Amino acid sequence: MNDHLQDLLANNRQWAETTKQREPGFFTRLAQQQSPRYMWIGCADSRVPANEITGLDPGEVFVHRNVANVVVHSDLNALSTIQFAVEHIKVKHIIVVGHYGCAGVRAAMRGIRVGLADNWLRHVQDVRLRHRRRLDHLPPDQQEDILCEMNVIEQVGNVALSTVLQDAWARGQAVSVHGWVYGLSDGLLKDLKVSMDRPESVVNVFGEAIKRYPRGPAAVSADFADDENDDISLGSPGAGSP
Repeated sequence: MNDHLQDLLANNRQWAETTKQREPGFFTRLAQQQSPRYMWIGCADSRVPANEITGLDPGEVFVHRNVANVVVHSDLNALSTIQFAVEHIKVKHIIVVGHYGCAGVRAAMRGIRVGLADNWLRHVQDVRLRHRRRLDHLPPDQQEDILCEMNVIEQVGNVALSTVLQDAWARGQAVSVHGWVYGLSDGLLKDLKVSMDRPESVVNVFGEAIKRYPRGPAAVSADFADDENDDISLGSPGAGSP
């Protein structure tokens, strides 16, 4: 076996032994059940480990990750994971977490081709187009940071409008959806103040969150005729409330 892989196995043995010494019975308890209060929907970026960032142990956060932390209503992988978390594990909080410096968001912002993932990142490009008047007047580095935040806000809305959350709220289940962004440069999480905990809160919370980003004075292309309300609509075409 490759020496680097052997190093990983050796690290694992050391970690397991240290954990047992520090907290006897840890693995026995962990094996008995999975009952986290939190679900983390984040980017697949290796620099953003959910447990370490939040100071939680294994078993305390249920994690789903993909490129650019996107939640699409046709993605059965994400929806199945959310449904398992909500209906079987009974999580109380679903947190969509983006991060500044996200390569997927940068590619969508700059129109960089990366391969097959271009099709996936089309969803982030849709966010950019929908909110272009709130982005185009900003310096390039700020555009990427703001698009990271807007993308999180959009995905929070998509989670909230999924049949899984709508059904959970309809039966009175207490579960909330939140949006955060992680800073690679300082290790801090930023709460985007976009929490949703019932169906009637979704559109208003989303709209108020997006309005925090001022529109610029730039004219809009005739190919994308704009009006005052079209950039506070949730999701891509076909992704409305069930």
